[in-house]
Amino acid sequence: MATATQLKCACESCSCKVDETTGVKKNGQVYCSEACANGHPDGSGCGHEGCDCHK
Repeated sequence: MATATQLKCACESCSCKVDETTGVKKNGQVYCSEACANGHPDGSGCGHEGCDCHK
């Protein structure tokens, strides 16, 4: 059984870890959420507990 690789979300201000197989993939990067992947167009953070990205 393969072990999933945990990566830091590609959003610079985000501190989340994301599984490369289940994360949101965009432009060759892996993000923890659609908000991070889309550059926080509405100003909201990713919503994950303990993460203050884009606040």
